[in-house]
Amino acid sequence: MSSIAKTSAKAYSVLIVSTFAFTVCFMVWMMFGVIGIPIKKSLDLSATQFGLLTATPILTGSLVRVPLGIWTDRFGGRIVMFLLMLSTVIPIWMMSYATQYWHFLVIGLFVGLAGGSFSVGTPYVARWFPKNRQGFAMGVYGAGNSGAAVNKFIAPALVVAFGWAVVPQVYAGVMLGAALLFWIFSASDPSHLVTSNISFKDQLKALKDPKVLRYCQYYSIVFGGYVGLSLWMVQYYVGEFGLEIRTAALLAACFSLPGGVLRAIGGWLSDKYGAHQVTWWVMWVSWICLFLLSYPQTDFTIQTINGPETFHIGLNIYLFTGLMFILGIAWAFGKASVFKYIGDDYPENIGTISGIVGLAGGLGGFILPIMFGAILDITGIRSSAFMLMYGVVWVSLIWMYLTEVRKSEVMGAKSIPSLS
Repeated sequence: MSSIAKTSAKAYSVLIVSTFAFTVCFMVWMMFGVIGIPIKKSLDLSATQFGLLTATPILTGSLVRVPLGIWTDRFGGRIVMFLLMLSTVIPIWMMSYATQYWHFLVIGLFVGLAGGSFSVGTPYVARWFPKNRQGFAMGVYGAGNSGAAVNKFIAPALVVAFGWAVVPQVYAGVMLGAALLFWIFSASDPSHLVTSNISFKDQLKALKDPKVLRYCQYYSIVFGGYVGLSLWMVQYYVGEFGLEIRTAALLAACFSLPGGVLRAIGGWLSDKYGAHQVTWWVMWVSWICLFLLSYPQTDFTIQTINGPETFHIGLNIYLFTGLMFILGIAWAFGKASVFKYIGDDYPENIGTISGIVGLAGGLGGFILPIMFGAILDITGIRSSAFMLMYGVVWVSLIWMYLTEVRKSEVMGAKSIPSLS
């Protein structure tokens, strides 16, 4: 009994400190979502250039996820996470000395390594818990996505008080402190390592699995969309509603915060009802919210018996923020449910599969801000970002229906996994 209690205490210690470390990494990863606004103004960037600026760290954080997941399986999450966090401290600090556009892009690639922490921590914490608790554990760890909201609370205050260059200096110190705390309070278990006779090539064969590709597609929406909109929302509020940066960041956090914190509840729901049921309803809620968010501010005139009448259709700031809040909740649940799929289907290879799926989600987060900017430059319609996401979710619902829903019941008693 004491052994079980001791193991449980160590597991929760690992989970808590890993979640804290991931929160800091995600905060750094999303840094350009706020400091990019004064940089955009000082460098006179277009919407497309701004999108590329915010997305550059996302690219690196996505590309390193597969090798980091494999190294986590082989060497253990503790050492990989610690070294990864330390490797970002100097690039973060150097960001404060950048003066030209290409400086920010190049340094941003190295800062983006922080985003790879997800594919390290997910298998690391999952293996400390039994299978029927892994959805919860991965959901709690994934709540570190709330670092996007933390960034929106801290960075605007620093920008207004001291200028944008202070933000990376403060974040470098926070990252160093978080790395040391992680090393002190985390632990290693040799039994969690994947046996050495599994080759790099063998692990990458998972890319040929249709189920893995399907999970990549789901995650490119619930995580890629979350990252893309988290980076885009502060400047959207500034441009669409004429807010100053602190107010805009606070309202943007209404999307980012539930999108991160509530991931743990999504893990619990996925453990109880199954990954498929949760993901299916997440897609439908996303479809409805994005349909409403897509409608641009519109004035139209119709001829009546009393003459022409002009009407206005468009979301006010309160309805817009409410829909973004609901969308954040849905995607929080979806991020957890996708990784519940992985925990159920690939218990012996979580690191590699989570790295591949995380790569797909991260690449979505990289491509979307650039596409948001390009479409905005072409059309001049700010809500075009939501039009794009609406189309992606529409296609995804059709794909999910054809590959999963027709083969299973999503409502009723048969849809709930047996708890016996």
